[in-house]
Amino acid sequence: MTDQNAPERDDVELETPRAQHRRSGRSVGVAWLRESAIIVVSALVLSLLVKTFLVQAFFIPSPSMHDTLIEGDRVLVSKLTPGPFDLHRGDIVVFKDPGGWLTDVTKPHENALQTAVGDALTFVGLLPQDAGEHLIKRVIGLPGDHVASTGAGAPVTVNGVALDEPYLAPGAIPSEIPFDVTVPAGELWVMGDNRQHSADSRWNMGKPGGPFVPMGNVVGVAFVTVWPFDRLGALTNPATTFSAVPDPS
Repeated sequence: MTDQNAPERDDVELETPRAQHRRSGRSVGVAWLRESAIIVVSALVLSLLVKTFLVQAFFIPSPSMHDTLIEGDRVLVSKLTPGPFDLHRGDIVVFKDPGGWLTDVTKPHENALQTAVGDALTFVGLLPQDAGEHLIKRVIGLPGDHVASTGAGAPVTVNGVALDEPYLAPGAIPSEIPFDVTVPAGELWVMGDNRQHSADSRWNMGKPGGPFVPMGNVVGVAFVTVWPFDRLGALTNPATTFSAVPDPS
């Protein structure tokens, strides 16, 4: 039998101020972790998308492009060229080794953890791509172009027009060896600005990969140096060097 005069019972457990504070702190901590995780994952996904479709960072490991680029420079490469935009003579391109161009690449010793972390950060675009299978050179000949030099310091000609190449490294000559080629369809003839220290198209004639770079191997066009800060600057195309070159006949 129920006592009609008994006070109503509140079955909700009352919390002390200290317990409320602890619960509130846990809620804030969980929310902060959740928001931080969302931000980090979003940043990684965005970085991966940018690297995959728009821009990728690379570092310069060799002297082959002095003084335009020097060892340790970090450059950004637009992946919209070739693609929505066309390649031009004079563009500086990063490309995958066509086969046999890179024969003596040495990498610094790293333990398994360093390698895994480095590979992961490179994959998402937070570290610049190493030079393990990539090279960077200047486009001299487009598909169909006739590119030649008689060597011994003679100028390089493209479709019969001798080039004035202001980007060559101090003391470098246009070519110390003779060559005379017509660039096949879908391929490029590339040369380093530091000609006597560049294993470029000239030095790969007769090798398994051949002297030409397939368009499909081109990652993109380098357009700016971003590191170190005292080297910050745009990598512009020397359009006047090639302005008199006619289209291939």
